[in-house]
Parts: sequence; structure tokens; C-alpha cells
Amino acid sequence: MKQISIVVPVFNEARNIEKLYREIRSVCKKNSYEYEIIIVDDGSTDDTFQVVSLFAPVKYIKLRKNFGQTAALDAGIKHARYKYIIPLDGDGQNDPGDIPSMIEYLEKHDLDVVSGWRKNRHDSLIKRFVSQGARLLRRMLIHDGIHDSGCTLKVYKKECFDHITLYGEMHRFIPALLKIKGFKVGEVVVNHRPRMTGRTRYNWKRAIKGFLDMLSVWFWNKYAIRPLHLMGTVGILLCAGGLFSSLICVYLLLRGHDLSNTVFPLLAAFLLITGFQLFIAGLMADILSKTYYETTRDVSYSISQVIENKAKPPLGT
Repeated sequence: MKQISIVVPVFNEARNIEKLYREIRSVCKKNSYEYEIIIVDDGSTDDTFQVVSLFAPVKYIKLRKNFGQTAALDAGIKHARYKYIIPLDGDGQNDPGDIPSMIEYLEKHDLDVVSGWRKNRHDSLIKRFVSQGARLLRRMLIHDGIHDSGCTLKVYKKECFDHITLYGEMHRFIPALLKIKGFKVGEVVVNHRPRMTGRTRYNWKRAIKGFLDMLSVWFWNKYAIRPLHLMGTVGILLCAGGLFSSLICVYLLLRGHDLSNTVFPLLAAFLLITGFQLFIAGLMADILSKTYYETTRDVSYSISQVIENKAKPPLGT
């Protein structure tokens, strides 16, 4: 019997959540899953609580205010107890009917994560345009191999979240974070349905936050355990430019030129100071990185398996 924890973050989805809940239960019963449904209320101001209070079985988590989808997902994931964790959007656009095929794909290909790909989307033109731009940037910076990281519908093995805490708009980049750790990530096409009622809360602010979090993931992937390699290299290059500008200044002075109307003295000072500061910042970031790994449960690697073969006793003993 497969054990699944379905996590549904909601914000003012009172008109959508009942139909979605019944669909989830129907899929779980049809496939004989041992399941739990975790609904995380991200500070709703409508009748979400009154509607969800009539559901059974359900685990209802209410946040004190609207902290955002990533925080709601993190809260639900931390309360999940079964082998597979499956997030779903609360607006009904993700189809629970895709869950069995995603689990089957994960097990068949021995993956740790299967991400949904909304190949035929039912979103506004602007939202699809922004998503395409984000996809191109993600392909250049992160290389996670995912077409649609914004799709909430995914299947994770529970151990994926042993050392991950989500923040910002980071839920879009969970597969990338896990791939950095060495987890195996796959993707399947899923059904994407029009929003049943209400309106989307996606806006330009979330797009900017997502871009900044993408840069954070890029930096974490490339330089989390060696920030000095980035900052130190840039700092040394700037210092080299500053020294070169200083030599030009010395050469011009020896030739009797007036440097009061040239940019070289100011450029030399700027490059030297900035380069030195970047190098020092790289050293401090390197120290902080080592302190982070030494004082938290996180590590820069991920162990897939430990096998211990004990020696057999000699024959006849």
C-alpha cells in the first residue's frame, strides 16, 4: 500500500477547496492509498476555515497571517509523515488524477522527484509570457532540466526535505536545489485546468522575487561552499586593473604630464579599494559558509545508500 501526504496551500479558496478535496479523496480511495490530506491556510480572510472544518479526514494548519505560498508549503511538508509528499495548488488547476501516473513514473525510473509539466496551460497571456522568460533565464543560470518549475504538482520522496527549509519564492526551485544535492529529478506532462473561481494572485512583485531567488539558487549551486572563488577572483582582477592604472599614472608623471584632468588616478584608487573590499568579503563569506555547514544539519553532499557487508565466520566454526 502506497503512503502519500498531499499538501495543499490555500489562500481565500473557500469556493474551490471542497471540490478539490473530494477529487483528492476519490483518487486516493480508487488507488487504495494510505493517505493524509494537509491543508495549509495561508492567512485566509474568507470562509476557508468554515469549509475545511467540515472535512474528515484532514490535517488543517492555519498560519497567523499571509506568509506566501512557499512558507505554507514548508509548513505542510514539515508536518507530512508518509513516504511520498505531493503538493497541489488550492485553486483546482492541478488535477489530482495525475498523481497515480506520477508515482508510477517515479518508481519505474528510480527517481527522487517527479515534477509536473503543464504543457498546455490555461493561464493568461501575460502570465505565460513571464513564465517563458523565467524559463529561459532558469535554463541559462540553473540547468535543472525542468520545463515548468512553477508547477506546484510534484511527487517527492520524504527524504528530499531532510535538510531543506523553503523561503522567499523558493518553492519553484525545489527540483534545482535537490539536483544540487544529487537527487534524481524527472518530469512528466500533466493536465492543467482553468481556474474554477476567483482570480490569480500572481503579479509583478512575485516575478521579481522569483528572479532574485533564482540568482540565489545559482549562487548556491556554483559557490555555496567556495564563495572566495567568485569574490576573490573578481577582487584580484579589479586590483590588477587598479595596479595597471597606477603604473599608467606613474609613467605619465615621469613624462611630465598633468594628471589633474585625467581619470587614471581616480580609476586606480577605485579599482584598488573595490578589489580589496571584494577579496575581504570573499574571505568572510568563506568563513560564514564553513560555519553554516558546521553548525547546521545541512551538508554539501547527499548519501544515497550505505552498505555494510560483515565478514562471514570461517566454515566449521
